[in-house]
Amino acid sequence: MAAPETSDRPLRGVAMDETERDEFLRERGIGVLSLASEDVAYGFPISFGWDGDHLYFILLQFGEGSEKLDYAATTERATFSTYNFEDEHHWRSVVARGPIEAVSADETDDVTETMFENAQFASLFPHGEPITDQPRYRLVPEELTGQKGQGHDA
Repeated sequence: MAAPETSDRPLRGVAMDETERDEFLRERGIGVLSLASEDVAYGFPISFGWDGDHLYFILLQFGEGSEKLDYAATTERATFSTYNFEDEHHWRSVVARGPIEAVSADETDDVTETMFENAQFASLFPHGEPITDQPRYRLVPEELTGQKGQGHDA
C-alpha cells in the first residue's frame, strides 16, 4: 500500500477563539473523559453537555460496582477531549482539564436540561426520556484549549 501523497507545504493548525470553541462544544455532544487513580489512567467515551462554563456528564453505571465512579472519586484533575475529523486537513479538537466533582441533588434538573440541549445519547436513553438514578458530574475547566486544522499554507 502506497503512502498518501503529501505536499511540501506545512499543515496548519490554529487556535480556536472562545466563540468557536463554545460553538463546537455545544454541537459536539460526545468525547472521551479520562480519569486516574494513582498511576492508572481510565479513559472512556461519554456524552456531555456544555453550558458555557462547565462540562456535564452522566456516569452511566450498570450492575453493582462502578469503575467510573471509583475513578471519579480519586481523580484530582480530569482531562476531557472531543474532536471531529472532516479530512486530514480540516479538523477541530477541544481539550479541557480540571477537577471533576459530583453535582448536588438540587442541581440535577439543570444538568439534565443542559445534557438534553447538546449531548448525544446512545439509544439506551431516547431524547426526552428522563435519565434517573444515574450520578451526574461536572468538570470545572482550569484549562480549555481548542485547535482547528486549516489545510496547507498557501
